Amino acid sequence: MTPAILGTKIGMTRVKRESGEVVPVTVIKAGPCTVLQVRNADVDGYDAIQLGFEDVKPHRSTKPIIGHCGKAGTGPKRYVRELRLNEPSDVTMGEVVTVDSFSKAEAKYVDVVARTKGRGFAGVMKRHGFGGQQASHGVERKHRSSGSIGGHANLGLGRGVKKGKRMAGHMGDDRMTTANLELMKVDSDNGLLVVRGSIPGANGSLVFVKKAKKKG
Repeated sequence: MTPAILGTKIGMTRVKRESGEVVPVTVIKAGPCTVLQVRNADVDGYDAIQLGFEDVKPHRSTKPIIGHCGKAGTGPKRYVRELRLNEPSDVTMGEVVTVDSFSKAEAKYVDVVARTKGRGFAGVMKRHGFGGQQASHGVERKHRSSGSIGGHANLGLGRGVKKGKRMAGHMGDDRMTTANLELMKVDSDNGLLVVRGSIPGANGSLVFVKKAKKKG
């Protein structure tokens, strides 16, 4: 099975290599995760495993989730994520996945999937880096405006604005994958993963860590 685990982002710090280089790192509290379901190509049409993370009180869950998790011999979970596989998995339903899986697989690089911080409704200068209007005499209360939204960009499409036009709107809270992060340390005793660099999301948010797909 491809090493993969759910966890929460603790925050950033720095570590020192033996060479003396100081490296910024992110600490992740990962697992333990329970295998809630093992999918196979014969029944489901594809191979995958389903991981559940973080216990939740039954009265804060739903009956379908309680029943689904009960088949794996565990209580309801707050987060459930699925990992697609290229071949059938050797894990079984109810098995517990910990950070040791990364040590056993000798994974040197990981991909981290998380949701970016939500920024609410943002203008074009913050959202897209526009320069804004002139600050000289004659521009009144329009300095941070996007300006005209028609013009040459929409020639041939009538009066409608072209799809994908960069305008003000909701910013952040997007699913994002940071690929090929170096796995600096695996702390089995405390269930921690230390990866080089930054990852999406605020401290305490959910992250999905898996072995790098392209590197290592």
